[in-house]
Amino acid sequence: MDLQEYLESVEDLIDKTIFRFFGDAPGDLNKASAHLLLAGGKRLRPAVVMLAADAVQKSASDRVFPAALALEMTHTFTLVHDDIMDRDSLRRGVPTVHTVWDESIAILAGDVLYARAFELICKADSDPASKVRAIAMLAKACEEICQGQADDMSFEKRTDVSRGEYLDMVRKKTGALYAAAAGIGAILAGGSPQQAEALHNLGMTTGIAFQIQDDLIDLLTPRGTSGKDRASDLRAGKQTLIAIVAGERGIDLTPYKRDLTDEEIDSVIKNLEDAGVINEVRQIALNLVQDAKKGLSVLHESEEKQLIMQMVDFFVTRGF
Repeated sequence: MDLQEYLESVEDLIDKTIFRFFGDAPGDLNKASAHLLLAGGKRLRPAVVMLAADAVQKSASDRVFPAALALEMTHTFTLVHDDIMDRDSLRRGVPTVHTVWDESIAILAGDVLYARAFELICKADSDPASKVRAIAMLAKACEEICQGQADDMSFEKRTDVSRGEYLDMVRKKTGALYAAAAGIGAILAGGSPQQAEALHNLGMTTGIAFQIQDDLIDLLTPRGTSGKDRASDLRAGKQTLIAIVAGERGIDLTPYKRDLTDEEIDSVIKNLEDAGVINEVRQIALNLVQDAKKGLSVLHESEEKQLIMQMVDFFVTRGF
Protein backbone atom coordinates (compact mmCIF):
# COMPACT_ATOMS: atom_id res chain seq x y z
CA MET A 1 0.00 0.00 0.00
CA ASP A 2 1.37 3.44 -0.90
CA LEU A 3 0.87 6.52 1.27
CA GLN A 4 -2.10 7.87 -0.67
CA GLU A 5 -3.93 4.55 -0.41
CA TYR A 6 -3.14 4.36 3.29
CA LEU A 7 -4.35 7.91 4.00
CA GLU A 8 -7.53 7.29 2.02
CA SER A 9 -8.20 4.10 3.99
CA VAL A 10 -7.73 5.93 7.31
CA GLU A 11 -9.86 8.83 6.13
CA ASP A 12 -12.64 6.44 5.11
CA LEU A 13 -12.46 4.57 8.42
CA ILE A 14 -12.53 7.76 10.50
CA ASP A 15 -15.33 9.26 8.39
CA LYS A 16 -17.51 6.17 8.75
CA THR A 17 -16.90 5.94 12.49
CA ILE A 18 -17.68 9.61 13.02
CA PHE A 19 -20.84 9.39 10.94
CA ARG A 20 -21.94 6.30 12.87
CA PHE A 21 -21.62 8.03 16.23
CA PHE A 22 -22.35 11.68 15.37
CA GLY A 23 -24.28 11.66 12.10
CA ASP A 24 -27.69 12.03 13.72
CA ALA A 25 -26.76 13.87 16.91
CA PRO A 26 -29.78 15.35 18.75
CA GLY A 27 -29.85 18.95 19.96
CA ASP A 28 -28.01 22.09 18.88
CA LEU A 29 -24.90 21.51 21.00
CA ASN A 30 -24.34 17.98 19.69
CA LYS A 31 -25.02 19.10 16.13
CA ALA A 32 -22.58 22.00 16.53
CA SER A 33 -19.95 19.65 17.99
CA ALA A 34 -20.36 17.27 15.06
CA HIS A 35 -20.50 19.99 12.37
CA LEU A 36 -16.81 20.14 11.41
CA LEU A 37 -16.22 16.47 12.19
CA LEU A 38 -18.82 15.54 9.59
CA ALA A 39 -17.40 18.03 7.07
CA GLY A 40 -14.50 15.70 6.42
CA GLY A 41 -10.82 16.50 6.40
CA LYS A 42 -7.66 14.55 5.64
CA ARG A 43 -7.58 12.91 9.12
CA LEU A 44 -3.80 13.20 9.21
CA ARG A 45 -3.42 13.19 12.98
CA PRO A 46 -5.34 9.91 13.39
CA ALA A 47 -3.16 8.47 10.62
CA VAL A 48 -0.05 9.49 12.57
CA VAL A 49 -1.36 7.75 15.71
CA MET A 50 -2.09 4.56 13.81
CA LEU A 51 1.16 4.52 11.83
CA ALA A 52 3.24 5.15 14.96
CA ALA A 53 1.47 2.31 16.76
CA ASP A 54 1.97 -0.14 13.87
CA ALA A 55 5.61 0.91 13.46
CA VAL A 56 6.17 -0.14 17.07
CA GLN A 57 4.05 -3.30 16.96
CA LYS A 58 2.37 -4.75 13.88
CA SER A 59 -1.42 -4.32 13.84
CA ALA A 60 -1.42 -2.38 17.13
CA SER A 61 -3.47 0.34 15.47
CA ASP A 62 -6.61 -1.75 15.97
CA ARG A 63 -6.10 -1.58 19.73
CA VAL A 64 -5.32 2.14 19.83
CA PHE A 65 -7.99 3.25 17.34
CA PRO A 66 -9.98 5.18 19.99
CA ALA A 67 -6.85 7.29 20.57
CA ALA A 68 -6.72 8.05 16.84
CA LEU A 69 -10.29 9.36 17.11
CA ALA A 70 -9.24 11.34 20.19
CA LEU A 71 -6.61 13.22 18.20
CA GLU A 72 -9.17 14.12 15.54
CA MET A 73 -11.51 15.38 18.27
CA THR A 74 -8.73 17.48 19.75
CA HIS A 75 -7.75 18.93 16.39
CA THR A 76 -11.36 19.80 15.59
CA PHE A 77 -11.88 21.49 18.95
CA THR A 78 -8.93 23.79 18.17
CA LEU A 79 -10.40 24.60 14.73
CA VAL A 80 -13.77 25.55 16.21
CA HIS A 81 -12.16 27.92 18.69
CA ASP A 82 -9.61 29.30 16.20
CA ASP A 83 -12.38 30.19 13.76
CA ILE A 84 -14.10 32.25 16.45
CA MET A 85 -10.93 34.14 17.28
CA ASP A 86 -9.95 34.63 13.64
CA ARG A 87 -13.48 35.53 12.53
CA ASP A 88 -13.24 33.02 9.68
CA SER A 89 -16.46 32.12 7.88
CA LEU A 90 -15.39 28.97 6.01
CA ARG A 91 -13.69 25.76 7.15
CA ARG A 92 -13.44 22.43 5.30
CA GLY A 93 -15.71 23.88 2.64
CA VAL A 94 -18.61 24.56 5.03
CA PRO A 95 -19.63 27.57 7.14
CA THR A 96 -17.80 27.73 10.46
CA VAL A 97 -19.59 26.63 13.62
CA HIS A 98 -20.01 30.11 15.09
CA THR A 99 -21.57 31.39 11.85
CA VAL A 100 -24.13 28.56 11.71
CA TRP A 101 -25.04 28.82 15.39
CA ASP A 102 -23.43 31.55 17.51
CA GLU A 103 -20.20 32.11 19.40
CA SER A 104 -21.50 30.80 22.71
CA ILE A 105 -22.63 27.49 21.21
CA ALA A 106 -19.39 27.25 19.23
CA ILE A 107 -17.27 27.67 22.38
CA LEU A 108 -19.28 24.96 24.13
CA ALA A 109 -19.07 22.71 21.06
CA GLY A 110 -15.29 22.96 21.16
CA ASP A 111 -15.30 22.16 24.86
CA VAL A 112 -17.41 19.05 24.23
CA LEU A 113 -14.93 17.81 21.63
CA TYR A 114 -12.05 18.45 24.05
CA ALA A 115 -13.74 16.38 26.75
CA ARG A 116 -14.57 13.54 24.36
CA ALA A 117 -10.92 13.26 23.35
CA PHE A 118 -9.82 12.27 26.85
CA GLU A 119 -12.74 9.88 27.22
CA LEU A 120 -11.72 8.15 23.99
CA ILE A 121 -8.08 7.65 25.04
CA CYS A 122 -9.37 5.80 28.10
CA LYS A 123 -11.07 3.34 25.75
CA ALA A 124 -7.84 2.30 24.02
CA ASP A 125 -6.79 -1.31 24.64
CA SER A 126 -3.58 -0.71 26.55
CA ASP A 127 -2.29 -1.07 30.09
CA PRO A 128 -3.37 1.58 32.64
CA ALA A 129 0.11 3.07 33.05
CA SER A 130 0.40 3.65 29.31
CA LYS A 131 -3.01 5.30 29.24
CA VAL A 132 -1.96 7.67 32.03
CA ARG A 133 1.18 8.63 30.06
CA ALA A 134 -0.90 9.13 26.92
CA ILE A 135 -3.46 11.30 28.71
CA ALA A 136 -0.70 13.39 30.27
CA MET A 137 0.89 13.84 26.85
CA LEU A 138 -2.37 15.00 25.28
CA ALA A 139 -3.07 17.35 28.18
CA LYS A 140 0.38 18.92 27.83
CA ALA A 141 -0.15 19.28 24.08
CA CYS A 142 -3.47 21.06 24.64
CA GLU A 143 -1.79 23.46 27.06
CA GLU A 144 0.92 24.21 24.49
CA ILE A 145 -1.66 24.68 21.73
CA CYS A 146 -3.39 27.35 23.82
CA GLN A 147 -0.08 29.10 24.53
CA GLY A 148 0.82 28.92 20.85
CA GLN A 149 -2.51 30.44 19.87
CA ALA A 150 -2.01 33.23 22.41
CA ASP A 151 1.45 33.92 20.99
CA ASP A 152 0.04 33.89 17.45
CA MET A 153 -2.60 36.45 18.39
CA SER A 154 -0.06 38.67 20.16
CA PHE A 155 2.12 38.62 17.05
CA GLU A 156 -0.66 40.37 15.13
CA LYS A 157 0.06 43.52 17.18
CA ARG A 158 3.76 43.44 16.35
CA THR A 159 5.92 43.96 13.30
CA ASP A 160 9.20 42.75 14.83
CA VAL A 161 8.52 39.02 15.27
CA SER A 162 11.71 37.02 14.68
CA ARG A 163 12.04 33.68 12.93
CA GLY A 164 12.88 32.07 16.27
CA GLU A 165 9.74 33.45 17.92
CA TYR A 166 7.61 32.29 15.02
CA LEU A 167 9.06 28.78 15.02
CA ASP A 168 8.57 28.49 18.79
CA MET A 169 4.95 29.58 18.40
CA VAL A 170 4.38 27.01 15.64
CA ARG A 171 6.10 24.32 17.71
CA LYS A 172 3.40 24.84 20.34
CA LYS A 173 0.40 25.62 18.15
CA THR A 174 0.82 22.89 15.52
CA GLY A 175 3.86 20.76 16.31
CA ALA A 176 2.65 19.81 19.79
CA LEU A 177 -0.43 17.95 18.54
CA TYR A 178 1.44 16.03 15.84
CA ALA A 179 4.07 15.19 18.46
CA ALA A 180 1.34 13.94 20.79
CA ALA A 181 -0.25 11.91 17.97
CA ALA A 182 3.01 10.07 17.24
CA GLY A 183 4.01 9.73 20.89
CA ILE A 184 0.60 8.49 22.03
CA GLY A 185 0.49 5.90 19.24
CA ALA A 186 3.89 4.59 20.29
CA ILE A 187 3.12 4.59 24.02
CA LEU A 188 -0.23 2.80 23.73
CA ALA A 189 1.30 0.19 21.41
CA GLY A 190 3.90 -0.68 24.03
CA GLY A 191 6.88 1.11 22.49
CA SER A 192 10.11 1.62 24.39
CA PRO A 193 10.88 5.06 25.85
CA GLN A 194 13.42 5.57 23.05
CA GLN A 195 10.86 4.74 20.36
CA ALA A 196 8.20 6.95 21.94
CA GLU A 197 10.66 9.84 22.24
CA ALA A 198 11.86 9.46 18.64
CA LEU A 199 8.32 9.44 17.28
CA HIS A 200 7.30 12.35 19.52
CA ASN A 201 10.25 14.38 18.22
CA LEU A 202 9.42 13.42 14.65
CA GLY A 203 5.85 14.59 15.10
CA MET A 204 7.01 17.88 16.60
CA THR A 205 9.47 18.71 13.82
CA THR A 206 7.21 17.68 10.98
CA GLY A 207 4.31 19.50 12.62
CA ILE A 208 6.30 22.72 12.38
CA ALA A 209 6.97 22.01 8.71
CA PHE A 210 3.27 21.20 8.25
CA GLN A 211 2.28 24.63 9.56
CA ILE A 212 4.76 26.40 7.30
CA GLN A 213 3.24 24.52 4.37
CA ASP A 214 -0.24 25.42 5.63
CA ASP A 215 0.74 29.10 5.57
CA LEU A 216 1.87 28.69 1.96
CA ILE A 217 -1.38 26.94 1.07
CA ASP A 218 -3.39 29.73 2.71
CA LEU A 219 -1.71 32.30 0.49
CA LEU A 220 -1.16 30.44 -2.77
CA THR A 221 -4.21 28.18 -3.19
CA PRO A 222 -6.99 29.60 -5.39
CA ARG A 223 -10.35 30.44 -3.84
CA GLY A 224 -12.58 27.40 -3.32
CA THR A 225 -9.72 24.88 -3.46
CA SER A 226 -8.43 24.78 0.13
CA GLY A 227 -11.86 24.91 1.78
CA LYS A 228 -10.87 28.07 3.68
CA ASP A 229 -11.01 31.80 3.02
CA ARG A 230 -8.22 32.73 0.59
CA ALA A 231 -5.22 34.59 2.05
CA SER A 232 -6.90 34.84 5.45
CA ASP A 233 -3.49 35.14 7.17
CA LEU A 234 -2.48 38.04 4.94
CA ARG A 235 -5.79 39.84 5.47
CA ALA A 236 -5.55 39.30 9.25
CA GLY A 237 -2.01 40.65 9.36
CA LYS A 238 -0.61 37.44 10.84
CA GLN A 239 3.12 37.20 11.39
CA THR A 240 3.67 34.00 9.44
CA LEU A 241 7.12 32.92 8.31
CA ILE A 242 6.16 34.32 4.90
CA ALA A 243 5.59 37.76 6.41
CA ILE A 244 8.78 37.57 8.48
CA VAL A 245 11.00 36.58 5.55
CA ALA A 246 9.27 39.20 3.40
CA GLY A 247 10.09 41.85 6.02
CA GLU A 248 13.73 40.75 6.03
CA ARG A 249 13.76 41.42 2.29
CA GLY A 250 12.17 44.85 2.59
CA ILE A 251 8.60 43.86 1.67
CA ASP A 252 6.01 45.25 4.10
CA LEU A 253 2.77 43.23 4.12
CA THR A 254 0.96 45.34 6.74
CA PRO A 255 -0.87 47.47 4.12
CA TYR A 256 -2.68 44.29 3.07
CA LYS A 257 -4.34 43.84 6.47
CA ARG A 258 -7.80 44.43 5.00
CA ASP A 259 -10.30 42.94 2.58
CA LEU A 260 -8.49 42.09 -0.65
CA THR A 261 -9.53 41.30 -4.20
CA ASP A 262 -8.16 38.24 -5.97
CA GLU A 263 -6.16 40.57 -8.21
CA GLU A 264 -4.50 42.21 -5.19
CA ILE A 265 -3.63 38.81 -3.72
CA ASP A 266 -2.15 37.69 -7.04
CA SER A 267 -0.03 40.84 -7.12
CA VAL A 268 1.32 40.19 -3.59
CA ILE A 269 2.18 36.60 -4.53
CA LYS A 270 4.10 37.74 -7.61
CA ASN A 271 6.12 40.23 -5.56
CA LEU A 272 6.97 37.56 -2.99
CA GLU A 273 7.96 35.05 -5.66
CA ASP A 274 10.13 37.58 -7.47
CA ALA A 275 11.91 38.42 -4.20
CA GLY A 276 12.60 34.74 -3.48
CA VAL A 277 10.47 34.73 -0.32
CA ILE A 278 8.28 31.78 -1.31
CA ASN A 279 11.25 29.61 -2.27
CA GLU A 280 13.11 30.37 0.96
CA VAL A 281 10.09 29.53 3.12
CA ARG A 282 9.57 26.27 1.23
CA GLN A 283 13.24 25.35 1.74
CA ILE A 284 13.00 25.91 5.49
CA ALA A 285 10.13 23.40 5.65
CA LEU A 286 12.03 20.89 3.50
CA ASN A 287 15.11 21.14 5.72
CA LEU A 288 13.00 20.48 8.81
CA VAL A 289 11.54 17.24 7.48
CA GLN A 290 14.92 15.99 6.32
CA ASP A 291 16.26 16.44 9.84
CA ALA A 292 13.15 14.79 11.29
CA LYS A 293 13.75 11.53 9.45
CA LYS A 294 17.14 10.97 11.07
CA GLY A 295 15.64 10.00 14.43
CA LEU A 296 13.76 6.99 13.08
CA SER A 297 16.77 4.68 13.32
CA VAL A 298 15.35 3.32 16.61
CA LEU A 299 12.46 1.72 14.68
CA HIS A 300 12.90 -1.62 12.97
CA GLU A 301 12.42 -1.64 9.21
CA SER A 302 8.78 -2.13 8.24
CA GLU A 303 6.16 -1.01 5.78
CA GLU A 304 4.78 1.32 8.45
CA LYS A 305 8.17 2.98 8.95
CA GLN A 306 8.40 3.60 5.21
CA LEU A 307 4.89 5.08 5.22
CA ILE A 308 5.91 7.42 8.04
CA MET A 309 8.87 8.57 5.95
CA GLN A 310 6.56 9.17 3.00
CA MET A 311 4.10 11.06 5.19
CA VAL A 312 6.86 13.37 6.41
CA ASP A 313 7.59 14.27 2.79
CA PHE A 314 3.88 14.67 2.06
CA PHE A 315 3.58 17.28 4.80
CA VAL A 316 5.68 19.71 2.76
CA THR A 317 4.35 18.86 -0.71
CA ARG A 318 0.58 18.71 -0.10
CA GLY A 319 -1.72 21.36 -1.43
CA PHE A 320 0.01 22.02 -4.75
